[in-house]
Amino acid sequence: MEKKTGVKKLLQILLNVIVYLFLAICIFCLIVTVASKKNGDDATQLFGYQMRIVTSSSMERCDATDVSEYDIQSIPIRSMVFIQTVPQESAEADAWYGSLKVGDVLTFRYVYTSQVTITHRITAIEPKEGGYVIRLEGDNKDANSNQLVQTIDTSVENSTNYVIGKVVAKNYLLGLLVTLLKNPVGMVLIVIVPCFIIVLLEVLKIVGVLNAEKKKREQEANLKKDSELEELRRRLAQLELEKTPSSSEPESKEAVGATEENKEHTSEQEEKSHE
Repeated sequence: MEKKTGVKKLLQILLNVIVYLFLAICIFCLIVTVASKKNGDDATQLFGYQMRIVTSSSMERCDATDVSEYDIQSIPIRSMVFIQTVPQESAEADAWYGSLKVGDVLTFRYVYTSQVTITHRITAIEPKEGGYVIRLEGDNKDANSNQLVQTIDTSVENSTNYVIGKVVAKNYLLGLLVTLLKNPVGMVLIVIVPCFIIVLLEVLKIVGVLNAEKKKREQEANLKKDSELEELRRRLAQLELEKTPSSSEPESKEAVGATEENKEHTSEQEEKSHE
């Protein structure tokens, strides 16, 4: 019995952890969604990193590109990428660019017919006076896109082609949730419905606890009544015993009366014999 109770408590704790973790993820995704809409650039600045959703397939897995040796490998469409932004200070920015290497993934702004945000991998980087010339390409060579190759010169000031930062992590699930949250139907399915279910489960849990407490109080009251009734029966039985006369007492009185009558009768006979 104790073992079953322990397992039940463990499962309850595990369920609570899952529920609260899910709520935390939903709240995080909701914050990212609201912040990205507010910024107007689909970017969110949080905890010192910029977060964006990859909207093209140019960094998806491709057999023609070997990325197995790189820290950041293929990035599926709708993934969330965490970007370490370029430092604002010039000296720190120079050191930051100097730490880049082939295989790193950068997010940058680039102009074709209009300025767009792209996330691609460094295929070549060369220092030059005042900065670096960085060549970038998408991993997916099969993608039908004319935007697979870009070149950025960091020495050009106020250029429309510039680096936002380096991708240091990615997460497909978070990106998918944020993408769905941007849709009203997704908002209902991912946040409102699960929250309603969680609230309903908590209400049912509270009702169950209240019912259990009520049942416990009723049992205690019934036990108290039974105990009081048993005590009352015991006292009534004791009173009945005290009121009932002893059977030996009248018999002894009759016996004494019979003896006295016998003695008187014997005396009368002796007196008659003497006469």
